[in-house]
Amino acid sequence: MEAELTFTQFEKMAEKYPGRLAIIYLGEKFTYARLQNLIDRFATALNRLGVRKGDKVMLYITNSAQWVIAFFGIQKIGAVVVPVAPIYTSFEIEYMIKDSGAETIICLDTNFGYVQDVFSKTSLKRAIVTNLVDILPIWKRTVGFLFDKIPNGIVKKSPNVYFFKDLIKQSPEKLNVEIDPWKDLSYILYTGGTTGFPKGVPGNHMGMISYVRDVMEDVAGGYIEEGKDTYIAINPLFHIMALGLFVAIGLNYGNTTIIMPVPQVDSILRAIEKYRVRWMLGVPALYRMILENDRLDQYDMGSLKYCYCGGDVLPIEVFKRWKELFGLSIYQVYGSTEAGHVTYSRLNKEPELMSIGLPLKTRECKVVDPDTLEPVPMGETGELVVTSDYTVKHYWNKPEETSRSYVDINGKIYYRMGDYVRQGEKGDIYYVERSADVIKHKAYRVSASEIEAVLQDHPTVIGACVIGVPDPKVGERIKAIVVLKEDARGVDASELTRWCRERLAPYKIPQYIEFRDMLPKSKVGKLLRREIRDEEKRKTTKEKR
Repeated sequence: MEAELTFTQFEKMAEKYPGRLAIIYLGEKFTYARLQNLIDRFATALNRLGVRKGDKVMLYITNSAQWVIAFFGIQKIGAVVVPVAPIYTSFEIEYMIKDSGAETIICLDTNFGYVQDVFSKTSLKRAIVTNLVDILPIWKRTVGFLFDKIPNGIVKKSPNVYFFKDLIKQSPEKLNVEIDPWKDLSYILYTGGTTGFPKGVPGNHMGMISYVRDVMEDVAGGYIEEGKDTYIAINPLFHIMALGLFVAIGLNYGNTTIIMPVPQVDSILRAIEKYRVRWMLGVPALYRMILENDRLDQYDMGSLKYCYCGGDVLPIEVFKRWKELFGLSIYQVYGSTEAGHVTYSRLNKEPELMSIGLPLKTRECKVVDPDTLEPVPMGETGELVVTSDYTVKHYWNKPEETSRSYVDINGKIYYRMGDYVRQGEKGDIYYVERSADVIKHKAYRVSASEIEAVLQDHPTVIGACVIGVPDPKVGERIKAIVVLKEDARGVDASELTRWCRERLAPYKIPQYIEFRDMLPKSKVGKLLRREIRDEEKRKTTKEKR
């Protein structure tokens, strides 16, 4: 594969389609030429502030035009982007600033207070502050503030604080920075770990380019219309899945992307209708929210053609309801921060239920015994391990974590995905369970997500979490924590047990069912099953005392 930088293909599209709309953000339209110019201006400003090749720049803002400008501007000067969730607290960003060594942070005025809290305790030298509407026309900003539609925070001026809107006023200069796509880092992404501190995952330019090209050539190729298509970016761009699709389907094909700052369902549906969106990526919760929106019939969704889902297991009932309502299949994308994008459902055939697709050509996948790392027979369940010639194979400053997650198999370093899968004869990979969340009951390996899916099919259940409770006689007993709809009446544990018994093998039936008002979720919306399991362990320990 020819060496290339992350932003090279975008620049080619900007030259080819200068007047084509690159992004639409809060109704404001940015052509490829305008976006390119803003990126060059921001890169110039960073350089004048003293940011140099290899320096770490934390990107602590929500999906926005500024996010896109900053992401590419940082990389143009050879610096390293450290994208993080804009809802992180000062405690969380303090750790990540110290761990990454970031000296510059780009933040919203609404989270500037957190930056102030940690400034003197970290390596930070400067903060660049923006507001959601900073680069919109003045009349739009004025109307927004008058009607209290735009959140804003108080920012005290100081020698170390700069404003995004001022920096992009500077005239762009030609910057001659030599960047090696193989050796130089493009980003450090932090995994949303559920215990302990998050791990930094460094990525070079070729690691990202490799899977982006795979998606362009083997997934979207033949289906996407270069320079004519429209994609909607809903998921947070600090996540590898959302970032990769935005680059592959949107900017690298000269297409238009609608940037959504927050995943508000009516706004999403309105944007799909207004801009005739054809390509979409969502998580299972988003697809469910759309299906349950009581104003759904008021929007024209007829332009939608290709819908992808990732980040979690797609419930079968959501897949079927989407297909029935819109006549569209939901295709799968699967990967991780460490391995990048790994598998995709192909568009030339109907996606199989529970299949997460075929591996991309630059990703080598094996299904192995988790204890011996020996390959399991075709069709049998094992742990998925992945390698690629293009990726960095270690965590940032975490040698012990690296040795646990990256393993040598026949001279190649593979990343342990932590998922149980099986591979079919045609190469499709079928998700079975997150390995840490397999319940071992009476020598059976029980899939927690399978039971959760059955419980969530009950008309009164809106959320379920299934865990294993240690038991010396059977290994683990199965416990379900369930959230019911507010108007649910007459539903108790015996009713849900009966429901499961009618749909599951006897060894999969929960022995305990507990009702709660809500379930813990991570900042990217994933169920924190481990958190509940740890809670149960603490309860068991107390009872033994």
